[in-house]
Amino acid sequence: MAYIGSNPANKPLTSSDITDSIVSLPKLSTGTDGNLITYDASGNPVAVATGSDGQVLTSTGAGSPPVFEASAVGGKILQVVNMTSTTDTSTTSTSFVVTALTDTITPSATSSKILIIATGNVNNTTQYQWTYVTITKGGTNLGATAGMTGVYSDGGDIHAPCTTTYLDAPNSTSELTYDVRIKVTGGTGKWNQHGAKISLTLMEISG
Repeated sequence: MAYIGSNPANKPLTSSDITDSIVSLPKLSTGTDGNLITYDASGNPVAVATGSDGQVLTSTGAGSPPVFEASAVGGKILQVVNMTSTTDTSTTSTSFVVTALTDTITPSATSSKILIIATGNVNNTTQYQWTYVTITKGGTNLGATAGMTGVYSDGGDIHAPCTTTYLDAPNSTSELTYDVRIKVTGGTGKWNQHGAKISLTLMEISG
């Protein structure tokens, strides 16, 4: 049968000419892995460039496509690791020695921070001497030469509760080891005398 009328090659397609769901994904134009499709100010489809791990899709307002950016919301607790002990530690060392409080945590993002909270008790048996307490990461002192906190014995055998906190920014997604250490300026220093329950808590905080 001969075709009568306009040339079909010159007849533009309309939405009514295409059956719903007839175009499958393989028929669409190829793109870049991770790209999203949106519309520009003219209403034309455009691709949103692939973001990086940990970024969020953010609106840039009317007239421009959204973009992937670092999350502006931080401070959320992503995970908590806790350990306890009743072990005593006694030392006469003027260099930091490891106590029973040690644990590991693996951050989920390089932007995360780690909040370390160590609780215990500390003393020094000798008058006019200090017992210093610090926190280390992989054996590296995160405090000053004199640690982060401590107790001074001005009357002999001074004993006090001790809570030490530190917010670390490791920039890592590898397993990290944190521990509590003590040292003295002289005399004998003790951490957790009399076997009380002490604890070490590691919290991953979103950046």
